[in-house]
Amino acid sequence: MALRVVQWSTGNVGRWALRGIIDHPGLELAGVWVSSPAKDGLDAGELAGVEPVGIRATTDADRLIAAKPDCVVYTAMADNRLPEAIDDLCRLLRAGIDVVASGPVFLSYPEGTVPPEVVEPIRQAAAEGGSSLWVNGIDPGWANDWLPLLLSGTCQRIDLIRCSEITDYSTYDNPLVLFDIMGFGSSPDQTPLLLQPGVLTLAWGSVVRQLAAALDVTLDSVVEHHERFAAPEEFTAAGRTIAEGGMAALRFTVSGMVGDRPVLVLEHVTRLRADHAPDWPQPVGTGCYRVEVTGEPNYVVDVRLTGGDGDHNTAGVAATAMRLVNAVPAVVAAAPGLLTALDLPLTTGRGLVSAKG
Repeated sequence: MALRVVQWSTGNVGRWALRGIIDHPGLELAGVWVSSPAKDGLDAGELAGVEPVGIRATTDADRLIAAKPDCVVYTAMADNRLPEAIDDLCRLLRAGIDVVASGPVFLSYPEGTVPPEVVEPIRQAAAEGGSSLWVNGIDPGWANDWLPLLLSGTCQRIDLIRCSEITDYSTYDNPLVLFDIMGFGSSPDQTPLLLQPGVLTLAWGSVVRQLAAALDVTLDSVVEHHERFAAPEEFTAAGRTIAEGGMAALRFTVSGMVGDRPVLVLEHVTRLRADHAPDWPQPVGTGCYRVEVTGEPNYVVDVRLTGGDGDHNTAGVAATAMRLVNAVPAVVAAAPGLLTALDLPLTTGRGLVSAKG
């Protein structure tokens, strides 16, 4: 019998998740929550960009919770509304509803990164409801949990694992993230939210600590580093004018250290124009995820992303959504609690191969 699933929000990731639920042979769309009155009452198919399906979106969260779906796919923005997002998740879990979510990203593996007082209410809500929460995506997520761990299984020795996102964000349709959180266009004397001390480690420390747990590595510390590239001239990207001297590219790392040696590294190299910061790592195509293993043997694996529209950012958003949707059966079947990638079996796109074409 198909699992009854509610899609929670229909933004960038949510639209793709909604389409994925509609198309998934093992899932039944049971409802759609939206925050905008303009979307209230619209058919889910219209919001997903497909044919009408007879399920109408609602702003009434109580009604959706009362319907007792098996799972909620939660893709509401969390970066700038952490308390509200955590309250949402606790409410769903306490009601006995399993949740797969795209954020807050630090919940993908909070041990050692997030203060217990932040995580404990979520664990308590899951215990009360007998429900499970799994937070994941493509990054933090698949590109730096299962992908490097699959490679590790063929190694005789590992000295360093580096997981990188290297991409052009000029087509990424989220001005809040690009300009308010990441700080593109900001002057050197401004420090955006993402670059406030400790924020990078809060967001991506989960990546290196989860890899350390999986590989049985004891880390002495986790350190962060960033550098910014200033625009050599005024240019336009992502619908904004970036002034000369404004931030046009960003590179950061979050590194798990053994002594003074990095052994597990999360890296992002993000540009708004391909010719900027030419000495930094370059992607395969216009955007890729790269895993480098230094040891015996050595590996460099590039995963090049391309959406159906030819855009790499479309592909990344769709991948995040489907990482969640495809995991719904495994999360529903899992024991109650706050789950990590290490708790779930291999999740595949089972049943999704099309007979067309």
